[in-house]
Amino acid sequence: MPEETGGSATGRAGGGAPGRVGGSVTDRLAPVLRPVRAGNGFEEALEQILQVVRLGLVAGGERLPAERELAERLGISRVTLREVLRVLQDQGLVQARRGRYGGTFVLPRADAGGQGELRRRVAGVDIEDVLRFREVLESGAAGLCAAHGLTDARAARLREALAATRDAPLAEYRRLDTRLHLTLAELCGSPALAGQYAAVRATLNDLLDCIPLLVRNLEHSQRQHGALVEAVLDRDADGAREIAREHCAGTAALLRGFLT
Repeated sequence: MPEETGGSATGRAGGGAPGRVGGSVTDRLAPVLRPVRAGNGFEEALEQILQVVRLGLVAGGERLPAERELAERLGISRVTLREVLRVLQDQGLVQARRGRYGGTFVLPRADAGGQGELRRRVAGVDIEDVLRFREVLESGAAGLCAAHGLTDARAARLREALAATRDAPLAEYRRLDTRLHLTLAELCGSPALAGQYAAVRATLNDLLDCIPLLVRNLEHSQRQHGALVEAVLDRDADGAREIAREHCAGTAALLRGFLT
């Protein structure tokens, strides 16, 4: 993803000399862009830039600030920022242009084919409530599993579910990821919690099906999965709860970015 080559942070869609439309882009982005937390840097940076685009803070045809400036404001590396911008380009939200007045330009909004289905699924769903309830259930299940300990047979089941996600082809990942989380909920010893988690996970998967699978996010999730299982097996209840909360926060950032 090429970096802007100096000048103002805005420019005409046709690639002419940079100009200003409604104040500087930097000023308009100030309420949204902030340093991300280390745990979910990619996901939170993607959430913020998606918000910038979807809120219209940078209009169609305008240029985003330079990579250097965006990376500094978000507190991430330029490598991570380029991965974020690549996702937006793959989704048809921005376009990279080269040359004297090049940079990353926001594309005009279009009602893509999948938008109707997305709106249908999101309508009537309180996304924030789903995300909060999921976090409470997952962190609670992880803490219970760690605090009470797992028998050898149950520990083997958890390891097997984790291994399946590591070896999963992309098309199968979400299904096997769901199985891992359902296994953790089942092993916590509370059938009521497991039942509630299954219900909220079904709603969550409907929302997740509306957004793309991102390889960078899946790699990050896998590291978190491994750390979570290790904390559970080490009977580190506080650590397991914290890892589960951070893992849920990463997913929440993606959903908020794409769906709100």
